Amino acid sequence: MDKKILVIIPAYNESFSIVNVIKSIKSISTYIDILVINDCSIDNTEELARSVESTIVLNLPINMGIGGAIQTGFKYAANKNYDIIVRMDGDGQHDPKYVLDLIKTMLNGKNDIVIGSRFINKKGFQSSFVRRFGKTILQFFIYLITKQVISDSTSGFRAYSARAVKIFCKKYPDDYPEPEEVIIAKKNRLKVIEIPVEMRSRDYGKSSIKGLNSIYYMIKVIIASLIESIRSSNG
Repeated sequence: MDKKILVIIPAYNESFSIVNVIKSIKSISTYIDILVINDCSIDNTEELARSVESTIVLNLPINMGIGGAIQTGFKYAANKNYDIIVRMDGDGQHDPKYVLDLIKTMLNGKNDIVIGSRFINKKGFQSSFVRRFGKTILQFFIYLITKQVISDSTSGFRAYSARAVKIFCKKYPDDYPEPEEVIIAKKNRLKVIEIPVEMRSRDYGKSSIKGLNSIYYMIKVIIASLIESIRSSNG
């Protein structure tokens, strides 16, 4: 393959799963580079990631959160001139076998963002009822802004073109960035599509988006997305 491909894995305290995730990616292709952004973990995530041969590890000096970690990965990818960038989580929820599907979809068309959606075929882990309800509200809200239906706007399993990465290097949301990312992409005339994937329950740990946090998440994303939409319209 003549394309340079990088998989970005933001990681915070993923010592129980990070090695399996990295090895699973390596098992599907030897031509894919892997970058782990260690977001100031307090466990041995860094050491375990480095223990897997050829894995690139960047350590953030302070905990920057998911948005800061991902943007760090984007800046690395842009600096190294990667053609396709895949983002996936380090907790085992994203099945690495779909990495090639994301890449192939990026290669087969003029796409800028390919989102792996668990809600197209509705197979595998589907998340809680509360989160699915919130997803439906976000889906409607994003459609009002972008005029595109995104079935899984909170999915962090995505592939990006170099053009998309260049835009996100300049501006990227901080917390819970996925829905807001779609709005920024559409306002910059990037082509966003979805493909079906199956997701798994986490290997270890629990989601921070649960209970009252789910309500906070939805309100925060809607407000941030609305502000982003107004800024884009005026800019």
